Amino acid sequence: MRNVKIAVLDMYEGVPNEGMRCIREILTKYAEMHSLQLTFDEFEVRIQQQVPDTTYDIYISTGGPGSPVDSAGSDWESAYFQLVENLMDWNKTNAVKKPMLFICHSYQIMCRYYQLGNVCRRKSPAFGVFPVHKTEAGMQEKVFGALPDPFYIVDSRNWQVIELNEANLAAMGAQVLAIEKERPHVPLERATMSIRFNEHFIGTQFHPEADAAGMHMYLQQEEKKEQVISHHGVEKYDSMLTQLTDPDKIMLTHDRFITAFLDYAIYGTLSDRLAAIERSVQVAAHNDDQNTFF
Repeated sequence: MRNVKIAVLDMYEGVPNEGMRCIREILTKYAEMHSLQLTFDEFEVRIQQQVPDTTYDIYISTGGPGSPVDSAGSDWESAYFQLVENLMDWNKTNAVKKPMLFICHSYQIMCRYYQLGNVCRRKSPAFGVFPVHKTEAGMQEKVFGALPDPFYIVDSRNWQVIELNEANLAAMGAQVLAIEKERPHVPLERATMSIRFNEHFIGTQFHPEADAAGMHMYLQQEEKKEQVISHHGVEKYDSMLTQLTDPDKIMLTHDRFITAFLDYAIYGTLSDRLAAIERSVQVAAHNDDQNTFF
């Protein structure tokens, strides 16, 4: 049984949420299904300024409330991005890589920090179940492999990433994987919904951990129900509840996205290591063949 250590970077700033529950459940279920000795530690980043070291195998950075712009230059961000830089350095120099997943708020601050696009407020909040469309790069993305095009996601945000900086994306080796649905009646640029920042870091604007049970409880709260109805109407509210029961929508994304990320992170990087070892053995054997003994 292989041991796997995961660091979960909690970006919720103490605000009650369903995201942490969903992530814990996904990790626990994945360990059981694959007979892994999987442990995970949680780090409260924004209030307690807790940041893991580089001894973990996998890193998951969550969504969270508030502005992804106003925290620029804060102490917690400095510590957070030092970790990101340390992991990038690790992945450049070590055979076994350390993958990282950035969700929603984490995705937004990554885009702002590396100047990949304009991180700005939406004209109106996005909330509900929406289709997301793969780009050409997204069609080749291994983590998206088990999802159709389009696939459905839970969107809950006041912010977006638009007006991409193609030069900075190229310099970082980043690729846009998904964009929001096309709205012909709205003369606005479609926001990016997922970016592969580099070979081992991937981010999503949406919440791939969201499950139907959590969303249903969330929507049943009287305050949230009134908010959705006041902004979008009763028909939209009822439609959202109906879509939660569709196994081909958010539950498909819930079941397949993070598990695919873990598959690559755990088994893909192990394969990389075994391949590196095999190559070194082949090189050594070749060198031995070239030796002449007198």
